[in-house]
Amino acid sequence: MHDSLHIAADRAALATAVADWLVARIAQGAGPTRIALSGGSTPRDLFEKLAASPYRDTIPWARVELFWGDERFVPADHPESNYGMARRTLLDHIAIPAANIHPIPTDGTPADAAARYEALLKRTYGAETLDPARPLFDVVFLGLGEDGHTASLIPGQAVLAERSAWVASVAQGRPEIRITLTYPALESCRAAAFLVAGRGKAAICRAVREGRADVPAAHLHPLGETLWFLDRAAAS
Repeated sequence: MHDSLHIAADRAALATAVADWLVARIAQGAGPTRIALSGGSTPRDLFEKLAASPYRDTIPWARVELFWGDERFVPADHPESNYGMARRTLLDHIAIPAANIHPIPTDGTPADAAARYEALLKRTYGAETLDPARPLFDVVFLGLGEDGHTASLIPGQAVLAERSAWVASVAQGRPEIRITLTYPALESCRAAAFLVAGRGKAAICRAVREGRADVPAAHLHPLGETLWFLDRAAAS
């Protein structure tokens, strides 16, 4: 993987480093900035940082569009909802237009929800087929599980072989059904940023970065740059 590595002293410093990077990234563009968010405790630290001054007041939220890389198939008010966590920690505290927030639907059937989200992404993108010269997202935030999963690209699941659909449901591999963007959609970005914290992630993080792991995260090949933001424990 061609990537860049950023190591912070601890989780708080990690959130600050990513927030600063994101502010600079948004400032570089004049048009809408499309960001795919992830769930988990490390993104929560980032969301809380962005919801406070100075970030809350300096980011031009009106030209930021938010999407999600994956979601548990649970209601938005469920404690495990990625969207619900983002709503509580970030969205309720910033001046972002409601029309710029695009959560993954979790009503109806999982297959129908995935199809509806894919249709939304295609309308946003303005085409039915992804063009390598024109990424879907400006930034995709990603986590890394100890089993090497990222988004809900879970080891051993059929979604890993999906190269046509942009969004898919994942019925196995976890206690709950999930909806996830597939490799083609996640890879269609100008920057993919992995946020990883904790000593428990150190071994898998090193193996993926060094190309020694046959896990889902190692098979993600973004169109643009890949950045690894780690705290010292994850980098150990």
